Amino acid sequence: MRTHRPGRHELGQNFLVDPAVIGDLLDAVAATSGPLVEIGAGDGALTLPLERLGRPLTAVEIDDRRSARLRRRTTASTAVVTADFLEWPMPRTPHVLVGNLPFHRTTAMLRRVLHAPRWTDAVLLLQWEVARRRAGVGGATMMTAQWWPWYEFRLLRRVPAAAFRPRPGVDGGLLTVTRRTVPLVPDAERERYQEFVRRVFTGRGRGLAEILTAAGDGVPVRHVRSWLGQQRLAPTALPKHLSARQWADLFPLVCRRPAPPEPSRRTSSPQSPSPQPTSRQPQPRQSQSRQSRSGQSQSRQPRSGQPPFTQQPPSRQPPSRQSTSRQSPGGAAGGGARYEARGGRPGPRTGRGRRRR
Repeated sequence: MRTHRPGRHELGQNFLVDPAVIGDLLDAVAATSGPLVEIGAGDGALTLPLERLGRPLTAVEIDDRRSARLRRRTTASTAVVTADFLEWPMPRTPHVLVGNLPFHRTTAMLRRVLHAPRWTDAVLLLQWEVARRRAGVGGATMMTAQWWPWYEFRLLRRVPAAAFRPRPGVDGGLLTVTRRTVPLVPDAERERYQEFVRRVFTGRGRGLAEILTAAGDGVPVRHVRSWLGQQRLAPTALPKHLSARQWADLFPLVCRRPAPPEPSRRTSSPQSPSPQPTSRQPQPRQSQSRQSRSGQSQSRQPRSGQPPFTQQPPSRQPPSRQSTSRQSPGGAAGGGARYEARGGRPGPRTGRGRRRR
């Protein structure tokens, strides 16, 4: 019965054994200057030749058994570190990165490299398709376009699968990455620029003319078509057809910088104090008229030259003339009958109270 033991494939290690490929890699490293940091030292296929360059060398290996064996084979000028490169703190001084990256961790390690500061050059052996896309061969990818203003990518050669042990299922590619001394886009604009590239690559449209118009901050379509004509690009060209310089020129044209916010009009200047709210005072005439109408709080004021009024108890008023006339308009019962017979309209009175016929 077989027992499972972690082998080299557990860590995705494919060791380089081709002397010709090792020589090409050393030539690329020799063209740089500064201390060296090797990623994934393994059994030392690159570590021992790199020592001959006579430069400070730090070898990072995740396998503790291999790092222990390699530590016994190297000189005192080489520091062998047992650590995962994705978590290992990189030097804070300028240095050069070298390594044969595990194929199944190529993208994660490459992202760590691009985000790391201080290093000046990188000579990396990657999976062929990854190295080809990063160099922009056949069209740049979104990741390449996002980092082009700060790095130069160059594909040196294709490495056959037979150059590795154990043999992988795909070929490799030798890639160099150089940090630009003067970036094409300022470092302060990196986040906005990379977001702009993402919008362009994921935007909808039939070519750059429609994609850039939709992804830009209100840029007119005629400006986009004019820029494409100056760059000799068709309106139906795709984002992968743009170069590093074209991306850098396109960014300020399409992605405008937001204007600073204007001061609020509600805030008053410190010299002029804010006006205090005035309360409306009730007019005396209106208050007096309301009180006189109620008849409870204040009595009527007398005219000048007249004695003041006094509160008199209510007296009985005599019955109205109309009610008395209805009862006895002539002063007698007979008169009342004649009043009702004539339709209720009293006639003119005589001197003795009789009505004229």
